[in-house]
Amino acid sequence: MPSETQTPQGAETGSGGLTLSLEPIGATASLRDQAYMKLRQVIDEADIYHSRSEIRLDERELTEALGVSRTPIREAMARLLQEGFLRAGSRRGVYILRKTKREIVEMIHMWAALESAAAQLAIQRATDEEIAQLRRMFDDFRDSTPAEHIDEYSAANIAFHSAVVRLSKSKVIFDTIENIFAHVRAIRKMTLPQSDRASRSIVDHMRIIEALESRDTELAERLVKHHSLDLAAFVEANCDFLD
Repeated sequence: MPSETQTPQGAETGSGGLTLSLEPIGATASLRDQAYMKLRQVIDEADIYHSRSEIRLDERELTEALGVSRTPIREAMARLLQEGFLRAGSRRGVYILRKTKREIVEMIHMWAALESAAAQLAIQRATDEEIAQLRRMFDDFRDSTPAEHIDEYSAANIAFHSAVVRLSKSKVIFDTIENIFAHVRAIRKMTLPQSDRASRSIVDHMRIIEALESRDTELAERLVKHHSLDLAAFVEANCDFLD
């Protein structure tokens, strides 16, 4: 996904240079909840590990972009701080939290366990048509290599993993994995262009889809877990920039 998008408001977060894709909040739900969802969107779309510069969220610019008072923004930020998406810096600054390499590796291990459990449940609960939709996600890459369209493939890659979790139809798994999604997604995006990982990734995805289609629970669980653990091993060996 792109880390920068244009918006009529043109609000920026400061040191990270992230342009917020935000529109004024309406009145259909609580302002606090809507502000929370908008800020989660910003975090999910941010290229957190693109550089060592941290991305600062400016309270004043957020209130102007969202068209609300500072109270719901502060309440949303407090929740995100508690959930571990933000951190409070010096001089009352608030930043999108960056994880260390060790933390990222541990999160990927957790992701591997949760997604393999999701694959097991998907085999039990998803229809043939729902599983078939996974294959269609890669139609655009049938006649070319993923490396030729790395941004598009990166988006499809992330969507694939999210879709497998959704097919489990387990709210508990989905809610749990969402809390680590922003960081794992950012790392997946960064590592795909390296060491021909994109081409190997699509091969892994096709094998996972075949296992789901054949309702082979043991194979699907093993393939899903191995796919993520391979990412963890790559991060451990190659991503010293995280520290």
